[in-house]
Amino acid sequence: MRFVFTEDQRLLQDAVRDLLSKECPPGEVRSLWDDPVGRSRARWSALAEMGVIGLLVDADHGGLGMDEVDLVLLLEETGRVALPEPIVESAAVAPRLLADAAPAEVADAWLPRIAAGEAFVAVGLERSGPYVADAHLADLLLLQHGDELHALDPSAVTSVRQASVDGGRRIFSVSWTPGAATRLSSDPAALAAAADRGALAASAQMVGIADHMIEMTAAYAREREQFGKPIGSFQAVKHLMADALLKVDFARPALYRAAWSVAQRSPERPRDVSMAKAFASEAVNQAARASLQVHGAIGYTWEHDLQLWMKKGWALAATWGDAAWHRERVASWLLGPPA
Repeated sequence: MRFVFTEDQRLLQDAVRDLLSKECPPGEVRSLWDDPVGRSRARWSALAEMGVIGLLVDADHGGLGMDEVDLVLLLEETGRVALPEPIVESAAVAPRLLADAAPAEVADAWLPRIAAGEAFVAVGLERSGPYVADAHLADLLLLQHGDELHALDPSAVTSVRQASVDGGRRIFSVSWTPGAATRLSSDPAALAAAADRGALAASAQMVGIADHMIEMTAAYAREREQFGKPIGSFQAVKHLMADALLKVDFARPALYRAAWSVAQRSPERPRDVSMAKAFASEAVNQAARASLQVHGAIGYTWEHDLQLWMKKGWALAATWGDAAWHRERVASWLLGPPA
């Protein structure tokens, strides 16, 4: 299979990179760690105006009607800047989940609002982890109960904020009572597809995060001197960063293949998504270790920007199934269950 992104897809990626470099600088990411809400409606609206939020929403509901192959490059860019807003849940998971599993009147009510950037949607599936991200500002919560998908108004749940290694991440334990009035679907296939979209989106963000940490560290290594020479000239540092870059280069093709499989609803989707999530998790962890080793202890201090990306990468690696879970799924796909 020959896979090449189109010129239009690359141009949109460049436009999103330019927008986010202006709208989401490191100082903004840092400042939102201490903000009670921790999100920017203005930045979300800017992304919606560019079509990013509604990219997976069909044209009849105000979106661009594109697919995950178009979205994956943009998600990388959101990782590159450590975007705080819930792009994974609201833009990558919720639109397809509503279109596939919700009654028409529910989809008709919410998809235009998502595409316009007027609604945040929180998604709580079994594989996304025990907590629900951004439940504090959600206009709608899509929550899993067994094989059922339920839609709840924020007033119908009780949310308690939980600690996260990533200070910019807002996660909550959510208590609620399922019922016939809130149930949208009893289709486990739709839930499984949604979970794979979440894993794909998190993988794309991790590739962007890892890439940025490597760029940040390379710049530091060119400036920091020891024994009268830039530390980037030392073989040990070169090898360390080359190994990290190799992990990213291995993860990226797997990520793009997974995006194609999700977009095409391929039978190989579970295998390809799990390979992407495992490789991306390894890439972001390797990049974090190498970057921290090159920076030294300063890289983990509050004053340095590196810790913002490291912690976001670690948090994403643990969500939507960690690397070990996804490696086991790939093994089961290839080898079958143990005898």
